[in-house]
Amino acid sequence: MLPVGLDEQRTNAAVSMIESLPGEPDELEVVALNVFKEFDVTDEGGQIKSADFYDEDAFPERAEAALESLEETGVTVVKRREHGDPAEAILEVAADIDADGIVMCGRDRSPTGKALFGSVTQSVVLSADCPVVITTE
Repeated sequence: MLPVGLDEQRTNAAVSMIESLPGEPDELEVVALNVFKEFDVTDEGGQIKSADFYDEDAFPERAEAALESLEETGVTVVKRREHGDPAEAILEVAADIDADGIVMCGRDRSPTGKALFGSVTQSVVLSADCPVVITTE
């Protein structure tokens, strides 16, 4: 499984990692998962919910080129979009599809940044039931 977002450079790094895996590309199926983060905001203008903007077919265009290059190598790519907490959705989909592994591109964050803001990558690594491969940009 390959979680993808709006950062094209991170997606490309993860795709490169998948391309370097041993074996024949035509034997691989990659589920590319994009998670639209759930939010609920209220201000003087009213309440705004992420569900009002969520479109299950609106896969990020920035990830499309990287996924196309992966398909050109012979890898089967299945695109999937979910709505919710990114780490939870990644873990749920990985369990749902019985993923052999998860390939993610981590961000360089300070220990304080991780403690204050959390880290999707860190949450997935600590909670996944399958191997998680982390690459950097």
